[in-house]
Amino acid sequence: MQDAALTEEIIGCAMRVHQTLGPGFLESVYQKALAHELSKTGLKVECQRAVQVVYDGVVVGDFIADMLVADRCLSRIRPCNPWCRDMRRNL
Repeated sequence: MQDAALTEEIIGCAMRVHQTLGPGFLESVYQKALAHELSKTGLKVECQRAVQVVYDGVVVGDFIADMLVADRCLSRIRPCNPWCRDMRRNL
């Protein structure tokens, strides 16, 4: 799968999760739901994966990715606060 197609698949899955669950849950709930949705499409998903950060051939640190998809795409899970300014405006 090409990067653009992978990105499109991830975004589509994230939108399905968002439309189904809506706002207000903890990050872990959205992460599990998105991992499930991505797995249904046949993509390999690893949650809380440790990744070594290499810069100019030198390991400069470690990073815990919320989600690694297809061994090449890092995904960050950040739920929206249901009382953020944009949400209050719609009330």
